Amino acid sequence: MSGDHSSAAIAERVRHVEALLEERGLLDDGEIDRRIDEFLAGGSPANGARITAHAWVDADFRERLLADANAAIRELGLSMAGGLQEQRLKVVANTASEHHVVVCTLCSCYPIALLGPSPAWYKSEAYRSRVVRDPRGVLREFGLELPADTRITVWDASAESRYMVVPRRPEGTEGMSEAELAGLVTRKGLIGTAAV
Repeated sequence: MSGDHSSAAIAERVRHVEALLEERGLLDDGEIDRRIDEFLAGGSPANGARITAHAWVDADFRERLLADANAAIRELGLSMAGGLQEQRLKVVANTASEHHVVVCTLCSCYPIALLGPSPAWYKSEAYRSRVVRDPRGVLREFGLELPADTRITVWDASAESRYMVVPRRPEGTEGMSEAELAGLVTRKGLIGTAAV
């Protein structure tokens, strides 16, 4: 059975369940689409960039972020509550000796609220399987060459837990404002497939 046929069958089942819920008055017409649109409207890599820039300029916030990311991002008016329950967010920070990269080996779990919709390569089977086996090689393909002695940690997201990377702050940015720093941060940096 091809992937396209399987996806079509799943989509057909989802539409059927949605129609049943609407018939029984448990959902309004188009309610699921409206909720998805509302959820995606607030999701942007700018949110993750803002978190990162704040962590770069406020050491106390950085500590709180690494200890309890869900609580820390609320300080900035952000949340991981995209559904019925809040997803657990774990934030990890790159250092000179350790680099983090995020994947979801089973599907494409991803912190949409903080990074926007996931890129196509993040969802690809090639990335999901290879980054676990050969993270250094995959990062090299993204143009990120790390020193041989840099330890690479791969974080596997799940339905319950999402991950975000705080990239290393670029040298020579000491005089930049928080907003200027946020402008340097990319979605790939927040996933760990690029440096900032």
